[in-house]
Amino acid sequence: MIYWHLFLAFFIPGILGYGGGPASIPLVEKEVVDRYDWMTTQEFGEVLALGNALPGPIATKMAGYIGYMEGGILGSIVALFASVAPSLILMIALMVTLLRYKDSPKVKNITKLVRPVIAVLLGAMALQFFLTSTEASGSVQTVILIVLSYWLLEIRKMHPAYVILLALAYGAISGLI
Repeated sequence: MIYWHLFLAFFIPGILGYGGGPASIPLVEKEVVDRYDWMTTQEFGEVLALGNALPGPIATKMAGYIGYMEGGILGSIVALFASVAPSLILMIALMVTLLRYKDSPKVKNITKLVRPVIAVLLGAMALQFFLTSTEASGSVQTVILIVLSYWLLEIRKMHPAYVILLALAYGAISGLI
């Protein structure tokens, strides 16, 4: 039964998460944290941070890791397949449809309507991570990490992987103190 649950946990967000991995992350979190209770929000955030630090698509990295943790190698394969299958199926179906109606103004407006929805989902997820972080680490630690991360990413133009590693080191050091 775990393999079926793994399949559903990554197939459904793959179908509904228009916009790729970042758009489906809140949906995966809902399945993994709330529905199946495989991990906490904090653990999911750590998996997300680790996945962002590695090259490649985030959804497949998370699917592989969570699938492996819940069902071993076969669980990893099932979760990876489930995260990729909806995209393959929908891409082929959409390509046929879009080629047929590529000049229609309605088709051109679809993307304009979907973008705000993705922005709201990502904003809600960021707010939830912020609230979880302030509960777990405190407001001061959270604000320090936000300000420092912003400065490193936007002002110093540091690669996000290095910022994540520095945040992990900061968390480890502040946890020891």
